[in-house]
Amino acid sequence: MDTSTINAPCGPIQGREKEGVLLFCGIPYAQPPINNLRFKAPQPMATFSEPFAALKFGPAAPQLSGGGMTDSASVRWDEDCLSLNITTPKQAVNPTDQGKRAVLVWIHGGGYRTGQGAIPWYNGTRFALNGDIVVVSINYRLGALGFADLTHLGEEFATSNVNGTLDQIAALQWVQKNIAAFGGDPSRVTVAGESAGAFSVGTLLACEAAQGLFHRAIPQSGAAHHTLPQTAAVKVTERFLADLGEEDAIGLLAASPEHILQAQAATSSHFETGAGVMNELGTTVAPFYPVHGTALLPIDPLAATKQGMGGQVAVLTGTNADETTLWSSGRVSEEKLQRIAQGLGAETALATYKATRSDADLDDLSVALTTDHMFRIPAIRMLEARIPHTHNNWLYQFNWCSRAFGGKLKATHALEIPFAFDNLDRAGVDAFIGPGEKPQHLADIMHRAWTQFINDGNPGWPAYNLQQRTTMCFDNESVVQDDPEQIERKAWSGLR
Repeated sequence: MDTSTINAPCGPIQGREKEGVLLFCGIPYAQPPINNLRFKAPQPMATFSEPFAALKFGPAAPQLSGGGMTDSASVRWDEDCLSLNITTPKQAVNPTDQGKRAVLVWIHGGGYRTGQGAIPWYNGTRFALNGDIVVVSINYRLGALGFADLTHLGEEFATSNVNGTLDQIAALQWVQKNIAAFGGDPSRVTVAGESAGAFSVGTLLACEAAQGLFHRAIPQSGAAHHTLPQTAAVKVTERFLADLGEEDAIGLLAASPEHILQAQAATSSHFETGAGVMNELGTTVAPFYPVHGTALLPIDPLAATKQGMGGQVAVLTGTNADETTLWSSGRVSEEKLQRIAQGLGAETALATYKATRSDADLDDLSVALTTDHMFRIPAIRMLEARIPHTHNNWLYQFNWCSRAFGGKLKATHALEIPFAFDNLDRAGVDAFIGPGEKPQHLADIMHRAWTQFINDGNPGWPAYNLQQRTTMCFDNESVVQDDPEQIERKAWSGLR
């Protein structure tokens, strides 16, 4: 094994060469959140006195397998999970190297309950080789261990409802202090993520404590609508403590992570009534999401965005055309479709979709309605909120349809990830894109756009504004369109 050791402000770190780049795995960016630190904000690490062997990925945060395309297998997890991984060009550790490379910090998805930075789809090798970019992927606390609102139990739980977000901020702070040693430029950091990773990006954009830690952002299939109000968080907490069978600090700190995961699953099952449907929390957001109305997030992220928070950051965002096919199940009846629309407060919007998609069956209408409610419209509203403060906004839509499962997935949730990373050859991707010729031409186009944005702040098509609403539509033939699905977009005006 060819290894290299760099000397960073955090101490010496040993990495290894892999696929023509250097890989540093499992670097702790904060103390293990265990024992009396379980529900506390991340605490800084001491400097390494001996070289840290960053030769294998660290464990994921405690989680149950999610059953999705990227998280269906069980993972090695541990409460000692606050680590990050770095991929950098080989020449970055040469003493004569000038560094100053753009940096991509990737936040994994998984509904704030599953996932890890080590997933092969997030392999940053092609960014390092093709774009001379330093790539960082991180782990952060998930579920109840990262977001349960236990603040009523005392000062030691004061940040319990936002600890996962604080972990992300701590990782970005670590990058600011240390990434130059890996050839990166701390003044050229892009933070990106998909699904809950994109929710996280939208939250960080709107969080004052994160300002200055990154300079560009790429939220993929997620925007600024995914935090819980305190009233909802209190309901979650009451149910979670009942499911856990513990009501005080001693019991919470003594409970095993397995027991916490079991209670978390029971609580989530109680509150969730289906993708995109209003639940008894009075929100379409699930339990164990970051909580606003807190010291870290005084107001919800969209409101903060409207006030100009994050306006100095360039944003490339977008969604996939058929996001919700990934978890749609069973045939949709007219009665069920009406219930879905009613739960979203979108009966008038459904009527519009029926008119604009006269050939669509009920399943397709359900997917179109829930995809727009959960993903496309929030992305547009985030850009609309940013436009009075900055012109550095770009929008895309991913329309390429998977061939897997007889084509049922279409342009589903998470499908764009291996295209953006140029990772069509990674484990599990072939099962997701389906049989036939590999669509490498599309990966080339998307990867180049992401690389341009990370390096230069412009993906290569006109910025989004309220007049043209220019959108890059990625497909077998990728084209720029003005205001695609305009009638359906307007149908959401005035709706939540």
